[in-house]
Amino acid sequence: MRASRFLSAFALMIMVSACNGEASDARNIQTTLAKPAPEGTTALSVETIAEGLVSPWSLAFLPGGSVLFTERNGKLRIIKDGALDPQPVAGTPDAYVASQGGYFDILLDPNFASNRRLYLSFAAGAPTSNATRVISATFDGNALTDIKTIFETATKKATAVHYGGRMALLPDKTLLVTLGDGFDYREQAQDLNSGLGKIVRINLDGSIPADNPFTDQEDALPEIWSYGHRNEQGLAVDAANGIVYETEHGARGGDEINVIEKGANYGWPIATHGIDYSGAQITPFVKVDGTRQPIKYWTPSIAPSGLTVYRGGMFTPWRGDLLVGGLSNKSAELRGLHHIIMKDGAVAGEERYLIGERVRDVRAAPDGSIWVTTEDHGGAPVGKILRLTPAG
Repeated sequence: MRASRFLSAFALMIMVSACNGEASDARNIQTTLAKPAPEGTTALSVETIAEGLVSPWSLAFLPGGSVLFTERNGKLRIIKDGALDPQPVAGTPDAYVASQGGYFDILLDPNFASNRRLYLSFAAGAPTSNATRVISATFDGNALTDIKTIFETATKKATAVHYGGRMALLPDKTLLVTLGDGFDYREQAQDLNSGLGKIVRINLDGSIPADNPFTDQEDALPEIWSYGHRNEQGLAVDAANGIVYETEHGARGGDEINVIEKGANYGWPIATHGIDYSGAQITPFVKVDGTRQPIKYWTPSIAPSGLTVYRGGMFTPWRGDLLVGGLSNKSAELRGLHHIIMKDGAVAGEERYLIGERVRDVRAAPDGSIWVTTEDHGGAPVGKILRLTPAG
């Protein structure tokens, strides 16, 4: 076990001081465990679109009705006319497939209908030096061509975990990419000269927008948009107002939903609502001045992954609400699809569907139906893609 997993008291003091604020909220040692959210009351019709998949990580809806999705084992697959093509998409780049590494997010260019460009994030490199990479490519319906690397995490790591890898387009058509802390390197989430534990913003050609928050700051990476993150596995932009929502894994407790803003510090690891897996304290603070608090956190952890802001027409009472996947391998009660009820920009409630399923991704289709991908830890290809509609 590496010493870098544990912050010394001295390093913690330095990090808190660097926030230009004082620690303002010490941890209550008797942490209260929240009860699982109640089962949802909306009756669902659940259709299995595909099954026998290897950790389907993300999906994207193509013009004309086809659906592209990634499998974490380094394959890009397509569903055509409602049926899974048995052959993976050809011409895809090699990934570093190990532990949590492999293929991650798939995102279409805003002008995909005319230029056929898409973006794919994945783990790249080798056991002792790997990183999150984003490529752009042209998709002709069967294969990827004209592949270009447009981004790779500046800081390489020797772990096969905590990659982040989620992508989302801002209204100005710049691209946000989440980058995890690499697990063994968590103190670097507060270091603006490190690429770990960050959300970055780039142009679609890979160049850096001039109005990023740290472009003129010495000893800071110009691509950084926000920092102080752990392992961000959900990212979504509300089409109605441009608000950016993010979910990230805490350690033992302290999973979060955050509203992401330019240049903000989200606290990890100097402030967290969780503790370490060993039961040890990561930091004495749940809140530090100069850092942002989540709009919601979970203790115990649900392992949130996949996030969408629902604006479709099938589930009209859910418009403006958040849908979050839960991956927890500790309790079936914490797994499933979490419906986060929003009111006036704040969390007003929570309910759960597909209880017991490990939900990796959740997306709203153009017709307003909700699609989720599920997976299992067992190693067998048991992942599924499900389509949810209101019953009746």
